[in-house]
Amino acid sequence: MHRQGRGAGSRGQGMVEFSMVVPVFLLLLVGMLEFGFAFTHDQTLAYATREGARTGAAFGDGSTSYPCATANFDAPIIAAVERVLASPGSPIDMTGVTEIDIFLAKSDGSATAGSVNVWKPGSGPTVDGKVLDFKATSQPWTPCSRKNDVNPDALGVSINYSYQYQTPLAGILRFFGPSGPAGLQMSDRTVMNLNPTN
Repeated sequence: MHRQGRGAGSRGQGMVEFSMVVPVFLLLLVGMLEFGFAFTHDQTLAYATREGARTGAAFGDGSTSYPCATANFDAPIIAAVERVLASPGSPIDMTGVTEIDIFLAKSDGSATAGSVNVWKPGSGPTVDGKVLDFKATSQPWTPCSRKNDVNPDALGVSINYSYQYQTPLAGILRFFGPSGPAGLQMSDRTVMNLNPTN
């Protein structure tokens, strides 16, 4: 009888320890999954800004198809960004993209005040037969003022994105403390010099 009591007590202790360890293990597992999802979103944003900056650098201060004096000169840059964000297999939720900026970059990569062209969600111009999901709300940095000589300007493209948790991590975190946001604010930017012309 004495041995049976000790065995039952050991089993009970094991259950208590198991019930304490499992929530921590699940939190770590869900956290790792969420990090993987967030990392994939971040890499897609980085690729999109790179494509936009590359397109802007290639255009310089205009081309035959898109002369600098046209109102929608920056539209091909936004189209390059959007093609990546909305491509098949992209994890990005387009409703989470809150702003795309095209800007004159300083030497440290930050935007020059008064030289940021802001694009927000909305029905935009048509590029290659497709209506863009973003429209220009502010365009102070005019394409004709961009220098692509021997000392070219640096063009930057940035994206602001509202990432929503893909796993129950937000609910688990609320269990342990005050309710937090349902996601993360992400941003990415790429800066490239305009391609010089002779």
